[in-house]
Amino acid sequence: MVTDTEGYIHIIEYLTEHFSLFENSPSVRADSDTVMNVIEQELSEQIISICSQNEALSFNQRNTVIREVDAIVYDLEEILSGVINNKVTDEQKIFIKEFALLIKNLFDSEIHRQFLT
Repeated sequence: MVTDTEGYIHIIEYLTEHFSLFENSPSVRADSDTVMNVIEQELSEQIISICSQNEALSFNQRNTVIREVDAIVYDLEEILSGVINNKVTDEQKIFIKEFALLIKNLFDSEIHRQFLT
């Protein structure tokens, strides 16, 4: 659906261009959010938003969206493997939120193109 689009490739390139934001992250403390926790939280919020904004999606279409998000999380784990368990900084939180919104926009476009036209 989205992971095989040119838009997704551009979003991943955008992440790699900003990888320096994630270098030298502090080690995680027991009471702090990790990079992965924030990624999962932000993507979850966006997926909930996608599904609630597109009530016409069937059960199978929603499952397709969820499977795609799982694939995206896997890609992010691979790309950010060295820092995924580090404490997230405020600057990283801002970037991750922006990144999740880009992913949502890509889903919105693909849902409209594939399912609602």
